[in-house]
Amino acid sequence: MYGVIPEWVNLNDRVAREEVEVFLEGFDLILDQDVDYTIVIRGGPSKGSSIIATCSKAKNVLKCFAVSEELQGEGIASSLVSALLDKLFNQGVYHSFIFTKPANARFFSALNFKLIHSNADVALLESGIYDIGKALQKMKTSYHLGDGEKASLVMNCNPFTLGHRYLIEEAAKNNNEVLVFIVEEDLSLFPFKTRYELVRQGVSDLENVIVVPSGEYLISSATFPSYFIKEEGKRLRAYVNLDASIFGRYFCEFFNITKRYVGEEPYCQVTNAYNEALKKVLPTYGVELHQIARKTFRDVAISASRVRSIIKGRDDQELKDLEGLLPDVTLKFLNTSLGRGIVD
Repeated sequence: MYGVIPEWVNLNDRVAREEVEVFLEGFDLILDQDVDYTIVIRGGPSKGSSIIATCSKAKNVLKCFAVSEELQGEGIASSLVSALLDKLFNQGVYHSFIFTKPANARFFSALNFKLIHSNADVALLESGIYDIGKALQKMKTSYHLGDGEKASLVMNCNPFTLGHRYLIEEAAKNNNEVLVFIVEEDLSLFPFKTRYELVRQGVSDLENVIVVPSGEYLISSATFPSYFIKEEGKRLRAYVNLDASIFGRYFCEFFNITKRYVGEEPYCQVTNAYNEALKKVLPTYGVELHQIARKTFRDVAISASRVRSIIKGRDDQELKDLEGLLPDVTLKFLNTSLGRGIVD
């Protein structure tokens, strides 16, 4: 509108960051902690050099949009989106997402973003050189996946434990083909490539099991935006319902998945809420959820968090317990230089 070029904000500058945060507070929004690039537009007839609009990104997720109310509809938001997409293009990133309020989905659709799914609290849209349909087709081709009925599991495996192995075995016993999706986001102690290889090697004897990366569309609660959903309970509900719906609507339909297996969750609130969402959402897509009692060691459910705690604690007696918690492939990895480098 004013011919003003969006201005980059150095978020390491406390004063500059606070200025953006204060502007967002006026819209009941916050600046997400994972933001790695922020731009603003300044000026206007009565605004002087103050911020009149802003938006940010975290990797390839666009977020934290706000435009002064009197300037909405003037094309400023479009300029901000274009500037962020140019930044991604210069970084060699040609595909992006937007999490936003459902009421804003139509605006971003007009900017060539395609709606993936929405619920009462959040809408997820994408734009770029491919979409979810093309991504799933590439996955199917790359891993030679057929059209027969399949069971599935979605796992982080941080790291791969005997508990994970047990769940996969249970699915393999009762189904002709099992897909194990390993969460691809690198937000865990053990990197994705390591987690993927440990599972792939750890189930290589199960001929009807195929291990595949999850791709970008199975969302981690750690990357789910909080900038417009600040209340934790509401944000958790929005996340679990969105992710469960994307899995049912797209993954299950495309890969002919008719069953999904999960372990009972006695410890983690997020995982337990996610399992409850799956119970409600998956049947609407014709998919059965099978919740399996967790494998135990010394009468305690095996968990990756317990393994990580033992590794960090380095208590000799507890370290011996790892033999009852981890398969050989993970135990051997922990004794390699790469494994020791991760946990040290």
